[in-house]
Amino acid sequence: MPRAATISSITERKGCHTVAISIIRTLILYLAIIVSMRVMGKRQLGELEPAELVVAVLISELAANPLQDLGTPLLYGLAPVLTLVFCETMVSAVMLKNVRLRAFICGKPSFIVLEGRLMQDEMRKNRYSLDELSEQLRKRGILDISTVKFAILETDGTLSTIPYSGDSPATPNQMQLQVCDADYPITVVSDGRVLLENLRALGFDEAWLKRQLRGHKAKSPKEVFIMSADKSGRVYFAAKETAQ
Repeated sequence: MPRAATISSITERKGCHTVAISIIRTLILYLAIIVSMRVMGKRQLGELEPAELVVAVLISELAANPLQDLGTPLLYGLAPVLTLVFCETMVSAVMLKNVRLRAFICGKPSFIVLEGRLMQDEMRKNRYSLDELSEQLRKRGILDISTVKFAILETDGTLSTIPYSGDSPATPNQMQLQVCDADYPITVVSDGRVLLENLRALGFDEAWLKRQLRGHKAKSPKEVFIMSADKSGRVYFAAKETAQ
């Protein structure tokens, strides 16, 4: 075999070996980060406070190093990530019991509007402009600042608003109306699959499901895109659309 062909074959094998290592490292880090986020809890996934944002940024940076440099041991990336997750979990547990520590790490909510009055000092302190305030109010369907009694800048950066009672939508209690609480609908058929566990949780059986399918002119669950029901028997039904 010519020398050039031999070198080419060795180079090709090394390239395949490098690609395989890169894929395996990516999968390991992917699973490790998913587990880490699950350990940190659902709250961290929905909103990021300052300390949590720092952890998220650091995890992404640390996880990227072993992927960019295959000469770096994988443990050098996993160890710092797991350490950060451990620290964040411990700090979160301590903050549940220590109000001062939580205030130090996460800060405190700030009143941007208090009793209908704009708190200009708080706005300057938080570098919160009138344009930002107007934008957040518009997103909540509020066009007139004078209708807002309280506006609170939360520690995660969102704005909570409480309008004056006269500008709030009327509730059934205020109108002295008797209403029934709605039950939570649960999916019993999803894209042609019957979810037996959900069906039993509602107290229904397959005979009930067959009656509902006949009532909606469906021959089998395979013709159903989604079907949900609540314990009172209210059903939402959507048949599958036939492909054009």
